[in-house]
Amino acid sequence: MEVRYERLRPAQIVSQREACPVAYLPIGTIEWHGEHNPVGLDTLKIHQLLIRCAQHTGGLVFPPLYYGESREQALMEANARDRAEIATKMGLPPENFAPGYMYQTPAEQNTNYHHLLLHICFEIKSLGFKLLVIGAGHYPLLDHARAAASIFHQAQPSGDKMLVWPFTGYELVRDRFSPAGDHAGKWETSLLMALDPGMQDLSLLPADRSQALVGASNNGVQDATAAWGEEIVAAIVAEVDARVHYLLENRQKLMGHGAPL
Repeated sequence: MEVRYERLRPAQIVSQREACPVAYLPIGTIEWHGEHNPVGLDTLKIHQLLIRCAQHTGGLVFPPLYYGESREQALMEANARDRAEIATKMGLPPENFAPGYMYQTPAEQNTNYHHLLLHICFEIKSLGFKLLVIGAGHYPLLDHARAAASIFHQAQPSGDKMLVWPFTGYELVRDRFSPAGDHAGKWETSLLMALDPGMQDLSLLPADRSQALVGASNNGVQDATAAWGEEIVAAIVAEVDARVHYLLENRQKLMGHGAPL
């Protein structure tokens, strides 16, 4: 079943929303993920993962958000120890990611991103959903999504409120897999191989496993497989399914001050 909101006609949206009033929002970034992965890995990964969740549990997936986060914080091109080598391989001057290059300060960029997430939360609520699941494909964005969710919960007028639950995926199942939650390593590469195949080239990885990788976790990434990625996806989808049902069934109890999500 098609679950991407923008690809559905109004009657289809109403039918699927009434069956399960859950919206999914994938957020990510454009960032270096090694020479063997596409730069959109974070967002590609979480978009397809949320599609799997919606197909399993119900609900509709909104278009992914690639833009808006701070380009000076928590970004490989700006903060990695080998950022100069990353810039060289991208054919860019390192100054493009240096402090002060962006129009606004990191604090202002973060505030703007929170405002953007809040805007999206209210927009999705206006479309009739009772629960918004934000999937953060770029791990640092989880904190921003949680901050926006907290403000959104307080900013809603009294009455029928929409809950927001942000997650990344690895924190739900990290006790079952190793490695878990890496950067462009065996975990992330396997996930994308399962969720959106055909974009990796593992032949670009060095045969000598002791050789350092540029901007990627050197944790057995040469052994990444779609099969292992599918195991991880199935485990995450099951955890999300359980949490979504819990939140929908207990929505009224979770709307008070300081209620844990």
